[in-house]
Amino acid sequence: MTVASDAATPMPLEFHWEPQPEAQGLIDGLIADFLGRCPRAAALAERMRLETGTRFKDWVDFIEVADDPAIRRRLLETGFTAEPQPGAPGCFVHKGAIFPAVVLGPGGPVRVGIKTDSLADVCAANLVDNTMQAAGEAGSRFRWGQVFVASGERPGAELWAVERHGYRGFAPVEDPLAVRLEAQRQFERLRRRQRDFPTDEQGFTRLHELLDEAIAVVGVDWACDLFFAAEREYWMRRNRAARAQKSRQDVLGLGWANHDHHTFRCSRENYTRVIATLEKLGFGLRERFYAGREAGWGAQVLEQPVTGITIFADVDMEAEELSGDFAHTALPERDELGTIGLWVALHGESMLQAGMHHLECQFDWHALREQLLREGVNTMQPFTTFSYLRQAFTEGEWWRVDEGRLARLVAKGQLSPDQAAFIRENGTIGSHLENLERNDGFKGFNQQGVSDIIQRTDARRHLHPTGA
Repeated sequence: MTVASDAATPMPLEFHWEPQPEAQGLIDGLIADFLGRCPRAAALAERMRLETGTRFKDWVDFIEVADDPAIRRRLLETGFTAEPQPGAPGCFVHKGAIFPAVVLGPGGPVRVGIKTDSLADVCAANLVDNTMQAAGEAGSRFRWGQVFVASGERPGAELWAVERHGYRGFAPVEDPLAVRLEAQRQFERLRRRQRDFPTDEQGFTRLHELLDEAIAVVGVDWACDLFFAAEREYWMRRNRAARAQKSRQDVLGLGWANHDHHTFRCSRENYTRVIATLEKLGFGLRERFYAGREAGWGAQVLEQPVTGITIFADVDMEAEELSGDFAHTALPERDELGTIGLWVALHGESMLQAGMHHLECQFDWHALREQLLREGVNTMQPFTTFSYLRQAFTEGEWWRVDEGRLARLVAKGQLSPDQAAFIRENGTIGSHLENLERNDGFKGFNQQGVSDIIQRTDARRHLHPTGA
């Protein structure tokens, strides 16, 4: 039994992201009006800020307001375009920025839907009565339900929670019980998949077998959602900052639905295999990064348009390789290892043994730093401090390194015996949680800042306690 893909508009060929302050003003105004109508939603927004270091607007999946010529004109003037969805013919999205969908409906209460990993978790965390309106069976691709309802002199307001698994529409999806059970079985297989094989080629072959089976029964988009839920879990088990923050967000039933992008570190040898895996899951190529000859690394950004998942796929790279199709053309092996290559040599491929290098989520940047500090989690110096983009890593999680990997690096002259001895005794940095704040809908990244933090996380800069 196969579930069809909910395909969206193909990715554009060129990417030049700019802040969109006028569109942000429109969205902020709609959200402020909603929170003014719904005191319980306003109280939840304050709890998000104080208890999770996040902003209500970063959790918003959609805003539904009455259709009228003025709001339609403002949407078009600020860069939104009509993109009808099942159950929402009046849906508008902004393809040049990160904003929630705006749905123009027939009138009635203003509705705002917030993203969550689990509708049941939001309802349980907020003591939502079972008599509230809800749609979608447990385990379906799409579920949503009322959380709070407010009424008064002005038209009322409703806060809804939205759980999506590879579906962008608003109409209930009748996923048969057999498909829902199969999705759970596939999720379990991805969660407990073997990651370490005699060769990486065998590891990727097995991963593709699992993905092919999942795609055959639940479709590309749902399989993509399941795969990355499993990857976040694997990464979180190996990162204390992630576990601390996830527990804070789970208090409100939110999960990791505020994810911004997932970062995988890749060897040159396996880079095309990583890209092929992501393309199998429905990703399209976005912008490329090259940080300069001294930095010695590059990245391909990819986005899955239905799940909204974005990937940074990092790799050691030479300047002349940027002009070619490095995502699909094999990169020759080289003796010298840059920051990315050394990390992979020490820990394994992100898509296999090591898991993600970091997950970046959207936060109230200053609030999160202060709150994590109270949890005993320190934050590194920021590497982006623009008004429209702020970024910083938590201090790295130190991992032990397999003796066989150290021996191979020493034998190849890629680590000295003293360096290997230090890493053998102390370990080396494996992963981070990234604190990101976006403003004005800015969808891009800071290439210079990313280069700086990549260099600061090079294992060779942490070979004695002072980090020199």
